[in-house]
Amino acid sequence: MSLPVYATLPEKIWHYTYLSICALIFFFLIAPVVVVIPLSFNAVPFFTFTEEMLTFDPAGYSLKWYRDFFTNLNWQGAVKNSLVIAVFATLISTTLGTVAALGLSRSEMPHKSVIMGILISPMIVPLIISAAGMYFFYSKIGLSSTHLGVILAHAALGTPFVVITVTATLVGFDHSLVRAAATLGASPQRTFFRVIVPLILPGVISGALFAFITSFDEVVVVLFVGSYEQRTIPWQMFSGIREQISPTILAVATLLVAVSILLLTSVELLRRRSERLRGITPH
Repeated sequence: MSLPVYATLPEKIWHYTYLSICALIFFFLIAPVVVVIPLSFNAVPFFTFTEEMLTFDPAGYSLKWYRDFFTNLNWQGAVKNSLVIAVFATLISTTLGTVAALGLSRSEMPHKSVIMGILISPMIVPLIISAAGMYFFYSKIGLSSTHLGVILAHAALGTPFVVITVTATLVGFDHSLVRAAATLGASPQRTFFRVIVPLILPGVISGALFAFITSFDEVVVVLFVGSYEQRTIPWQMFSGIREQISPTILAVATLLVAVSILLLTSVELLRRRSERLRGITPH
């Protein structure tokens, strides 16, 4: 945002100081991620920039660590587990979160604040506490060290994101459309799928993407609830850092960053579409 022509000298100084502070904060947050990307192309098994890399010598760069990721059976097993667990956890959390948000949007719903607080508690409670509680609970009912146990645990972690995004979408929802559909003879089921769903779909998809990212990147809960058979990509990375440090971890991290950017871009596009559907013009 540019300054108006009538801005005073102190206002200009504060404006540019504020921009400089924001740039420094952004650099502080993004620098550790940016550094990982070129290191993933290192030709030697080091976690530092070699002389060849600094001089941009092609001999200092290689795709060997990416090839190792796509050919190593341990990494491929972790990818398969991550996708299976994340997809099913996302389906469960999206369904539960959407239904909960629709219920909380009703004016006659009692104790909304208490219910909302309980639903979003997995976001508030420290993850290590949730993981320990899930471990003891699942051990008693036979779900520990199973794919179903990890899926349900990740679904519990992803549901709050769906509840929040769908609830935010429903804030601007025009309930007169539901009454109009009922007046025209539409059944509740038809009204839901033909009127409500199209309007809240961007929020539902956004919540599903957040739930997917939460499951795909989660490592603490799966370490408690899962076993080697349920190892995910973050688990494999964590184990690799402790047992055998390999630049393949950097290649995987770069791929995860790319996937995260793609998903977050999708969320932003869906947010803008939701605003257009609700008649809100984004600035």
